[in-house]
Amino acid sequence: MDLKKYVATVENYPKEGILFRDITPLMNDGEAFKYATDRIMEFAKEHNVDLVVGPEARGFIFGCPVSYALGIGFVPVRKPGKLPREVIEYSYDLEYGSNTLCLHKDAIKPGQRVLIVDDLLATGGTVEAAVKLVEKLGGVVAGLAFLIELNELKGREKLKNYPILTLMSY
Repeated sequence: MDLKKYVATVENYPKEGILFRDITPLMNDGEAFKYATDRIMEFAKEHNVDLVVGPEARGFIFGCPVSYALGIGFVPVRKPGKLPREVIEYSYDLEYGSNTLCLHKDAIKPGQRVLIVDDLLATGGTVEAAVKLVEKLGGVVAGLAFLIELNELKGREKLKNYPILTLMSY
């Protein structure tokens, strides 16, 4: 299936000069959404994952159905102030700003094999932060899965030590 048919390109969003790849048409099409989720689920199975981790918010959208289909847990990675219990934090830069991500301190057990799922691999900052959080808790990052990779931003270079699945590249 050509998933690019289900991605809209929005110029100058969220700021001037950015070409935003909007995946909401893909999410709105049941067949395309299922196809994308199934590809990520197959990748998870190949890497024997115990747990799926997803950065908010689009990592939730694709990570949750994968964890459900596999019968394993899902762990949200959130912005500061969004998780109610004790957290660990990691700050990083993105292609148009900076951010901090948090993970519950007890969310991952040492040795658990984790798949991190997000919609987009751009500079790699968001997923690198998630990797740092998982590894700080003793988790093993078994793989990284994305719908879209923006090749020119070279995020893959930051993440070269991990198996990576991308369903579309621009």
